[in-house]
Amino acid sequence: MAEAAGSEDLVNKSVTKAVRLLRELAAQPRTGATVTVLAKAVGISRPTAFRLLFSLERSGLVDRVDNNYVLGWDLARLGRRADPYGGLVARVQPLLQKLADKFNETVSISVPNSQDGVDLIAEAFGSHLVGTGSGMAQHMVGQRWPLHASSSGKVLLAEMPARKAMAVLPEELPAYTEHTITDHDKLLRELQEIREQGFGVIDNELEEGLLSLSRPVRDASGTMIAILTINAPRYRFGRNRIPEALQCMQHIVDGLVGALWSDSAE
Repeated sequence: MAEAAGSEDLVNKSVTKAVRLLRELAAQPRTGATVTVLAKAVGISRPTAFRLLFSLERSGLVDRVDNNYVLGWDLARLGRRADPYGGLVARVQPLLQKLADKFNETVSISVPNSQDGVDLIAEAFGSHLVGTGSGMAQHMVGQRWPLHASSSGKVLLAEMPARKAMAVLPEELPAYTEHTITDHDKLLRELQEIREQGFGVIDNELEEGLLSLSRPVRDASGTMIAILTINAPRYRFGRNRIPEALQCMQHIVDGLVGALWSDSAE
């Protein structure tokens, strides 16, 4: 307990508030936002927000265009030099393993990329392998799956306006099994269901016998920053286990948010 209290004492609250402002700017339109809008969104006073934004502007981490603040040129430069996933993987791996141990199945986390797809960046395994006769076994990191036939892909598509979702998909949706959704209108209806229920499922759609369940991980602004997935063969993990899995996944999602954004300064 003393160690935890000591760690909190080391947190610089001004830095934490400045980071919150940067995150909020990332969620704003490219045209930026005023100091009043940002202060309200972050939950700090306008004078405090102004002082922090002034300092960030002097450092090149934000720019001001008229009365709107936007993310700065030097922040972009620094971002290009950062390992996009290394620190993230280290933080999430213990939580992925916890979920994998709970269900004795394979768990993974994916992040949206700049090409309107998702990158699978980390995974954890129970004592069982996912494998049902093809490549959906161990070591999926770095692989990409078709958006319309993967649960993480469907969750990503559900985040997009319908027109954009259809634009990123091929005109003809390839079938991987007889259960793959290849009709665009049917897929759109399922994407609407995913928006309403907050999770996506594939059942025998990417390969026979595979069930995959995904739910989004969101930051404080509501932006989806990752997708948590359980992959399992149906003979061990049927649809009757989805409610239990969703509840456990939500606990892990909450833990992921805490691990990634542990600031608590007011």
